[in-house]
Amino acid sequence: MEFSEVIRERYSCKKFDGRPVEEAQLRAILEAGRLAPTAKNLQEQRVYVVRSAEGLAKIDEITPCRYGAATVLAVAFNSKNVFAYPGGARDSGIEDATIVATHMLLAAKNAGVESCWLNFFDPEKAKELLGLPEDEEVLMLMDLGYPAEGAGPLPNHASRKPLEETVSYI
Repeated sequence: MEFSEVIRERYSCKKFDGRPVEEAQLRAILEAGRLAPTAKNLQEQRVYVVRSAEGLAKIDEITPCRYGAATVLAVAFNSKNVFAYPGGARDSGIEDATIVATHMLLAAKNAGVESCWLNFFDPEKAKELLGLPEDEEVLMLMDLGYPAEGAGPLPNHASRKPLEETVSYI
């Protein structure tokens, strides 16, 4: 699939058929996340693959948005291993984990797997239920799988503002 097609066709799938993602496709998705750039190449991301019935039940406890996906990724970062911006007001943790997650979303589409970025959950509850280390913060959950019959993008998926409304030259 051409990259421009991946970008254009990727959507947030909200209806999965329940089949687990095939191992080769999952590895390609995870590898895309591994290759994502991070500030100072600290690679503080941590990706947790949730596929067991017990793990998926925990996901269901914290969000109603699993949509039948049999594979969920929890993308986190080590908050003690981030680049601090000059001035100390921000660090790279959230942005680095976001880059990792975005690489995986696009890689999923390229591999024939649909995805959905989940942010409707309490990150602290996710960390607790999944038993993650104290220094890690959960950025997002990512549903992965194959679309169920009738799944597709929302009606407004292709609606985009013109560049003139979102880009300024200084």
